[in-house]
Amino acid sequence: MTSGPIGLDLAEVSKANAPAAPSPVDEKSEKHLTIVDDLSQSASARKESLVDADGKEYPTQEEIASLRRVCGSVPWAAYTIAFIELCERFSYYGTTIVFVNFIQNPLPPGSTTGSAGTDGQAGALGLGQRASTGLTTFNSMWAYFMPLFGAYMADQYWGRYKTIQISIFIAIFGHILLIISTVPPVLKHPHGAIACFSIGLIIFGIGTGGFKPNISPLIAEQYELKHPKQYIKVQKNGERVIVDPTMTVSRIYMYFYMMINIGALIGQIGMVYAEKYVGYWLSFVLPTILFSFCPFIMFFMRNKYVMRPPTGSVLAKAIKLWGFAMKGRWSINPFTTVKNLRADDFWESVKPSRLGAAKPVWMTFDDVWVDEVRRGLKACTVFLWYPIYWLAYNQMINNMVSQAAVMELHGAPNDLINNIDPIALVIFIPICDIFLYPFLEKSGIRFTPLKKITWGFGLSSASMIASCVTQYYIYKLGACGTHPSSEDCESPAPINVWVQTIPYLLIAFSEIFASITGLEYAFTKAPKNMRSVVTSVFLFMSAISYAIGEAFVSLSADPLLVWNYGVIAVLAAIAGVGFWAAHHKLDKEEDKLNFIAESSFKGRRQSYGGSTA
Repeated sequence: MTSGPIGLDLAEVSKANAPAAPSPVDEKSEKHLTIVDDLSQSASARKESLVDADGKEYPTQEEIASLRRVCGSVPWAAYTIAFIELCERFSYYGTTIVFVNFIQNPLPPGSTTGSAGTDGQAGALGLGQRASTGLTTFNSMWAYFMPLFGAYMADQYWGRYKTIQISIFIAIFGHILLIISTVPPVLKHPHGAIACFSIGLIIFGIGTGGFKPNISPLIAEQYELKHPKQYIKVQKNGERVIVDPTMTVSRIYMYFYMMINIGALIGQIGMVYAEKYVGYWLSFVLPTILFSFCPFIMFFMRNKYVMRPPTGSVLAKAIKLWGFAMKGRWSINPFTTVKNLRADDFWESVKPSRLGAAKPVWMTFDDVWVDEVRRGLKACTVFLWYPIYWLAYNQMINNMVSQAAVMELHGAPNDLINNIDPIALVIFIPICDIFLYPFLEKSGIRFTPLKKITWGFGLSSASMIASCVTQYYIYKLGACGTHPSSEDCESPAPINVWVQTIPYLLIAFSEIFASITGLEYAFTKAPKNMRSVVTSVFLFMSAISYAIGEAFVSLSADPLLVWNYGVIAVLAAIAGVGFWAAHHKLDKEEDKLNFIAESSFKGRRQSYGGSTA
């Protein structure tokens, strides 16, 4: 195999798997390696085994190219982090699921809490669909903008653990303000209620923004810091396989995402019924109570978690490195500039070893960290396509909830139907992990992250096509024509609401391929001391998507909803094709990017502190 732009071949991959000495980050967990034969010797010599003092065997060049790869065991500490995420997502989705009805619909006749009973439609403020779409879009945009700040604080000052704890308390305060906006005396004054609700929304989003970019790297690091390298395992049938950390991280994120959706599912179903039969105060109180358990769990587990401490101004140094590499490459012609950015020597030319005596004083890192920064920026360019994906995904948060309200519900709340999505995820994530992905691996098909993401775009487009067709028939068959959501319309369109199962199933599969893989890609491709920042960039794409979604607010009402779904379907399809066209060459570098050795550069820290197990 030829070496790529980052100069890695399989021989160097084997070196990465068997370092001459353990790095500071895993000095307690990695034992001294006794290398049976020097890796710099001939190819035939490199067929010898690489074994450490405890008998753990590492793959050679030949084995990396030929042996099947499997996942390792997930440490139990990771499950407690997954449970914390479940509680947080219960609180987030259990609360936000009722936002549309709370903002859009008026108080039902005779109700002081917003509840409506079996046949009525729950509501509170009566501000209409465009207001509900606008405010829910702002909430989501805000919650995914703030991760940039939360990631910076974690990587620069507080570390992931402390940032998560502080963010939880901020979010709980936001929850309390939301509860206040729903109590009956406040609901009597809609202007006061919406003011209190909006302030709570902002504070709630700040807490969410500090939580999200740090919890997902923290869970994967519970495995990665203990088992950073591939090793050989002999199966019961005698087959020699490679236990691959990258595949294990992928599995961790699969089940992490499943826990997200279990929390979302329970929260959404429970709070929808609390809204409908008791009132909005209960649908905001219960998520707050469950979320309040999270800081206690983290406190009791603080000595069990493996943690990387903050490393200082690494982000600033990465930006400075990129600016240094761009010297002499700018051009009035933008195409020339892009071409220069993609030049093979773009990063090689700024490696400290290449600069020699010309190396700037601020360049205190090694060559490997330059490779890590290159890899992280490549991941960020992958994420730039995600706003279009999220634009399609976000339809199920607002417009598809409103679509359900004008169909035959048969006693089901309209904001209950979108729980098909988390139900499908809980069912199909284990199926993909246990059956689909191993089957593809045994068949010799490398279903790489970039291939998964491309499929995710295609499925999201198909989901919007299904929603577009449904909306078309709502207008065609409904007694109210193209205005089924108007106050004067008393009869729903003669279409069973469960037809929405089709778009929700398609969206669920697209999440497995695109959303989960995005979290995995952010973790595996980021420099290890910039993981929160790169994860926040991935999450920030949602904020951009919501901003784009604001431009679609004018289409998010009758009689234009067919155009809304149709345009988004076309955009998602074009983005999927463009994504693969732009990144199919990067897909060929997948193994090379994953096997870059860890840099010795730790920012302001010379070694990692915290707990190592």
